[in-house]
Amino acid sequence: MKRLNTMMITKQSVIILRKSKIIIPVIIGLIIMIGLLTMCSPSDSTSTDSGKFELPKYVDYNYDIKPILSDKCFACHGPDNNTREGGLRLDTEEGAYKALAESPDKHAIVPGKPNISEAFLRITSDDETLRMPPIASNLPLSNYEIDLIEKWIKQGAVYKPHWAFTAPVKPEIPQQNKIKWGENDIDKFVLDKMLKAGFEPNPEADKNRLLRRVSLDLTGLPPDEQVMERFLKDTSSKAYDRLIDDLMSSKAYGEQMALHWMDVARYADSYGYQDDDIRTQWPWRDWVIHAFNENMPYDQFVTWQLAGDLLPNPNKEQILATAFNRNHKITEEGGVVEEEYRVAYGLDKTNTYAKGILGITMECAQCHDHKYDPFTQKNYYGMYAFFNNSLEKGLEGLVYSGPSKTPRLTVTQEDIKGILNFVNQNADDGDVSVSVMGERDSIRPTYVLDRGVYDAPKERVYPQTPQSVLPFDSTKYASNRLGLAQWTFSEKNPLTSRVFVNQMWAMIFGRGLVASVADFGNQGDLPSHPELLDWLALDFQNNGWDVKRLIKQLVSSATYKQSSQISSKHLEKDPDNIYLARSKRLRLPAQMIRDQVLATSGLLNRSIGGPSIKPYQPDGIWEVSSSGRGALAQYVQDHGKDLYRRGLYVFFKLTLPPPNMLIFDSSNRDACEVQRNRTNTPLQALVMMNDPAILEAARVYSTNLINNAPNKGETDLIKTAFKKVLCRDATADELKLLDQYYKEEFARFSEKKADATAFLKVGEAPIDQKIPEVKLAALMSVVHAIYNLEETLTRG
Repeated sequence: MKRLNTMMITKQSVIILRKSKIIIPVIIGLIIMIGLLTMCSPSDSTSTDSGKFELPKYVDYNYDIKPILSDKCFACHGPDNNTREGGLRLDTEEGAYKALAESPDKHAIVPGKPNISEAFLRITSDDETLRMPPIASNLPLSNYEIDLIEKWIKQGAVYKPHWAFTAPVKPEIPQQNKIKWGENDIDKFVLDKMLKAGFEPNPEADKNRLLRRVSLDLTGLPPDEQVMERFLKDTSSKAYDRLIDDLMSSKAYGEQMALHWMDVARYADSYGYQDDDIRTQWPWRDWVIHAFNENMPYDQFVTWQLAGDLLPNPNKEQILATAFNRNHKITEEGGVVEEEYRVAYGLDKTNTYAKGILGITMECAQCHDHKYDPFTQKNYYGMYAFFNNSLEKGLEGLVYSGPSKTPRLTVTQEDIKGILNFVNQNADDGDVSVSVMGERDSIRPTYVLDRGVYDAPKERVYPQTPQSVLPFDSTKYASNRLGLAQWTFSEKNPLTSRVFVNQMWAMIFGRGLVASVADFGNQGDLPSHPELLDWLALDFQNNGWDVKRLIKQLVSSATYKQSSQISSKHLEKDPDNIYLARSKRLRLPAQMIRDQVLATSGLLNRSIGGPSIKPYQPDGIWEVSSSGRGALAQYVQDHGKDLYRRGLYVFFKLTLPPPNMLIFDSSNRDACEVQRNRTNTPLQALVMMNDPAILEAARVYSTNLINNAPNKGETDLIKTAFKKVLCRDATADELKLLDQYYKEEFARFSEKKADATAFLKVGEAPIDQKIPEVKLAALMSVVHAIYNLEETLTRG
């Protein structure tokens, strides 16, 4: 299928914004979208002409059987003791093979003999009162699934440990002679799987599109004119390699990487709950940007955040890093039970660590044993015990009690001149305080909480980790957060490295090698390329947890550099691009959409770090959701250059996050999130057409275009704008459409000059009175149209 670049412009309609009384032309038909409606999941099993799936030659427990059992059997016959029916456990070899409690002469599974395996006889029974799963569960097994189970039993019913809970083993790098393709070892694994699935790689993307893609992925910004010109003129074989190094050495790289970590760490600028007052955790955000730009090894990066205060003679930077643990919601409400909230804060820390760093759903064991994974409630509270000795309080004060809570770190001007020189705080603004971690001198006892209720303690537990992942060796590690951090980065830990490289893969390629990025457990997806995942994990671990090296490996691969052209075969056989036979076109994250528009317009304030800012926002929405108390009861918009800071720095209020960003699937920062959704809704089009920031950027860029080339005609100006935004030249047809649209808008504004005046007034940037209003408004409409193109909002 050829790439569709045709733009269709029809007569504009008019939207009247009641609040601002501004008339805004709406461009109809500019965005052409290709909807991929057929969703299927490729399988290694092949299909016959009759429509039945062929059984694999060898039935593997992890890849073929456990997904069936996990979905349809484990809820009643899995790890959770409290809900287990009939004493039968099918998630372990021992449980499945042993004699049945009610019929000692029978066994659920008899290796090699499905005809006397009671579990198989029940799933194939014609008697609905005996059949499993029960009819009422609405979880019927397909004929194919039944045949798989039968063949697995015939082959010995061999159980295997869960793939993610066994340490990765360095795989052999595939070798093949069919196609000469690839830049590094990543490509060898990808090509091997691709060829076996019947695909061949796409050609490499042209330099213009590749430039825009890698610039957006590494910095979150489009390339500027100098970078574009230098790269497009560089014909050497090292041109792309030099481009990557330049992009990764820019300060914007740290901002782009920090955006992902803000979601993981549930960063926000307010406390949450009813009063939702302001807090000042932003110096920690400055530290995260600094750490990524300095290429701090991932093991050190996480260790400092988990337990920087417990390091020998910790300095202020190491203590500041522990603010990661304090980004959870904090109450300032009167009448609450302090202990209830103190416990809630510890639970949040536990869940964030487990999901964000280990990729497991430990929170499911807060109230009972996990129903699908081998995590008991005792395991959960054993992990909670690492965080249960903090000095923080459940309630320190009511609203107005301060922008940080005990324990806190005060960042002084002396610190900013010294060890914390990456913190962007104006001298006139004085000191800033941050909520951080601190440990009690005595041990606070930890108990399993009955049903997760704070005041229902049962059995006492001690710091521990799930045995199924890796037992915690208390003779080797201290039973505190520092010991937990050291356990996390043990070479025997099967999760840490896999989870992070998978997060980075998902960030770069749009889909993780394990698609369920937040869940490496039994209910999670199996890895599409298990050998590649293990190779990447061990390579990352064995090369000093070097994040920049990992990212460069990914974007240097031929896999990454493929074009995003989609064939009918791609759509039919692999719509989700599991086999990586093309580059995936991805809608940009919310913050990057804002950044791209500001950058290309020339408005972007590129200063790094500092307090969060409040940009344009619809009137009244904070007020209607506020308790009326606290510094954030009313929205007070910023002005001047602060209006044009990157999306990373937009103020995040937990009870009402930035509405435009939520519409574009931003995390609400209420809890740890490791991968955002990508939706496609009409509201997104309304934001792009009516957001004052987008309209103002279109006006300012149009002004710059005219002033920088006063002797050029509108066609040349449109060419320049198109290339700057999309990093490629417009085709003749595209240019013709945009040129025609300019003429239509010019004629309309000539007849209705009041509309032009109203259109140009959007935003606070001054209007250049020397440029005729009609000319500026017409060009602004065209630039606004370019900003609204599907291609503009997409990393292709």
